[in-house]
Amino acid sequence: MRTHLRARLVGAALIGVTGLALSACSGAQPAGSPGGAEPDRTSSSAPEVTNARLGITYDGGVMIVEEETMKHLGDLRAEGQLSIRPAGDQRHLLVSVAEGFRVLDTGVEVRGHDDHVHLYGHDPKLTDVVFPAPKPGHAVVHDNRLALFSDEAGTIQVLDPHDLLKGPAAATTTTVPAHHGVAVPTADGLIVSRPEVNGVNVLDASGAVRATTSDCPKLHGEATANEAVTFGCADGTIIVRDAEITKVTSPDAGGRMATQVGSHNSDIVLADYRLEGQPLDRVALVDTESDSIRVVQLPAPYSSRSLGRVAEGQALVLTTDGNLHIINEKDGSVTGVIKVIEPWIAPEKFSDPRPALRVVGNIAYVTEPASSKLHAVHLPTSELVDSVTLPHVPNQIADVGLGAEAHHHD
Repeated sequence: MRTHLRARLVGAALIGVTGLALSACSGAQPAGSPGGAEPDRTSSSAPEVTNARLGITYDGGVMIVEEETMKHLGDLRAEGQLSIRPAGDQRHLLVSVAEGFRVLDTGVEVRGHDDHVHLYGHDPKLTDVVFPAPKPGHAVVHDNRLALFSDEAGTIQVLDPHDLLKGPAAATTTTVPAHHGVAVPTADGLIVSRPEVNGVNVLDASGAVRATTSDCPKLHGEATANEAVTFGCADGTIIVRDAEITKVTSPDAGGRMATQVGSHNSDIVLADYRLEGQPLDRVALVDTESDSIRVVQLPAPYSSRSLGRVAEGQALVLTTDGNLHIINEKDGSVTGVIKVIEPWIAPEKFSDPRPALRVVGNIAYVTEPASSKLHAVHLPTSELVDSVTLPHVPNQIADVGLGAEAHHHD
């Protein structure tokens, strides 16, 4: 089945995060790019394009796929167990390789023009820029800054995402005792996991501790909701607002939270919700305004890559029966169920391919490793509108943020 997706999209959906629209006007001159970034001025002869691009990992590299047409544009070879994340500049992605975080150029340049933007197409490539990081872990974009965490070295490299191609020289580095952790950059400092992995330290620009907590056992995962940052705990979540830390305990004993998805347009974070010895068939809606947790029971299990958010506030969960569930974030009701893929079983090894969900504007992209397919769901109409077969078995999927309202971190 292949239904052309172009008719379902509008330019504003691609640029929803900036509130700007694509335009086909002629004679555009480079101006400041969305978010106040300086544009790349090296592409005056590059052709104008209408679509941003996805990066999809496979065993041996990264596939580059056009968002709207879902056309496979090529493969970028890379060895090892690859993870892929947005870099925060609306053009590049970060690929975790043995040496650290390697910068991938999707090849689509964004240039502002009056009240809209233009996209210009270049060949995608894996650049030679690598941020050294033994056992690269979380890469987090927040407050227009990017933090790269090395689990083995305990280094945290922080930089402006638009300075990526300057390499490690553009970053300031903070070092903490090595651990599987996470750092969230703020406008004037960092929020960093404690080495005991039982909470966070809130640091100012000089590295001094402004606030701390050890009341978050087995801390894992983070997300942003409006002005708040949340972290998953073995017994609930902690919510950080500036230098204020609030613990919210799960309604069930042993209710553990880890992977989370937030939105700049909502006070609510979607998180997985695990009870020992039971299927992963519940999710949590964390209200960072009321400091409360609502648990939603689903009809089938899901995996950590099955969570998504929509700018309008809905929460999305892809379950193992192949259905995409649309949840009202305010009351937890399931307002829609869309059949997308065949039933599947989550592999035991986390790095093995499994269906993954990525929301870009009003389109939910779903990978299906069993058939090597990529599917597109038009969320306003709850319709599966496009399916294509990829040349490799897909694993992780990422977009550059041109229309993605969510931050997603395992």
